Amino acid sequence: MSRIDESRPFLPVQIAVLTVSDTRTAADDRSGDTLAELIGRDGHVVAARAIVADDQARITAQLRAWIADPEIDVVLATGGTGVTGRDVTPEAFHQVYEKEIPGFGELFRWLSFAKIGTSTIQSRATAGVAGGTYLFALPGSPGACRDAWEDILRLQLDNRHRPCNFVELMPRLTER
Repeated sequence: MSRIDESRPFLPVQIAVLTVSDTRTAADDRSGDTLAELIGRDGHVVAARAIVADDQARITAQLRAWIADPEIDVVLATGGTGVTGRDVTPEAFHQVYEKEIPGFGELFRWLSFAKIGTSTIQSRATAGVAGGTYLFALPGSPGACRDAWEDILRLQLDNRHRPCNFVELMPRLTER
């Protein structure tokens, strides 16, 4: 069973928040605000934040910039993971992945099923690693962002989480 090992010191992670939307602005970015609030509440740092249009090239460019930034450990994106014509976030993420983490999307949809039933099938949430940076693409609703953080990311981005977590692997992500 998973647990937090309180004998270990907490290590804050530098996280960038990307909102993918043609309509959101800083004034009404509820999903981005939700992620930023949760990140800070749990002791991590919002190292950067941006809003980009539902455009694969723009999303990929922002991801590449943050992957190249040594001050960013993790990118959390919200929006564009559905099945409509403008939803291209997973395609952009797959362009930059060195390794995919398929279990994230699988677990997210499994957990979501208990809350929204079969509607979870419309989510193409995805995750992977590139250049030593973790990349997570979440649906665009504040509830989905909260669920992903509370049920998965909060634990995996806490170095005290046992039996294992993403943070303890960070030094080894770029080894060959």
